[in-house]
Amino acid sequence: MSARRTVTLLTRAPLCFFKAFSQKRNFWGDITVDFTTTVPTLSPGCCPADSHHSGPVCGEQNMSVLIRKIINTASAPAAIGPYSQSVVVDRTMYISGQLVDGGVKAQAKQALVNMGEILKAAGCDYTNVVKTTVLLADINDFNGVNDVYKTFFSSKFPARAAYQVAALPRGGLVEIEAVAVLGPLSDA
Repeated sequence: MSARRTVTLLTRAPLCFFKAFSQKRNFWGDITVDFTTTVPTLSPGCCPADSHHSGPVCGEQNMSVLIRKIINTASAPAAIGPYSQSVVVDRTMYISGQLVDGGVKAQAKQALVNMGEILKAAGCDYTNVVKTTVLLADINDFNGVNDVYKTFFSSKFPARAAYQVAALPRGGLVEIEAVAVLGPLSDA
């Protein structure tokens, strides 16, 4: 006998939406997760057979459309490929990695200065950054990049990941990308 379990995860910021279906019995075990209170739904069986509703099946409705805004500023170097300096969806800003010339510390500093200019173009600053990713051509440069990094994020550091990569475009030594949240933030 097969069981079908549905798991729906929806964060309050409408960026993470996950829906999974399983036809295997006990695939999800005893896990019951339901955050559907943030999305209006129709009760199953509520729709007359001939009615038209917005969802693909009775009991579902489509989420509202989110607006995407491209942020580019002349105060930071233009993208070197088919991508934007930054994209904003709802209140979340995704900032592309910045590559510049110089030694690793000079590159880290200028990459973070460029990030600041992109943040400023969206009405933000470094306090709006909630996550960064540091890509290093040589992981041995990690401490040197940290010395520069902490001068831009002096308190309440964002979450971060750092990786050594095989190579960066244009012979770069470090690239830093970020995720920021627009508007004022308060701490819990």
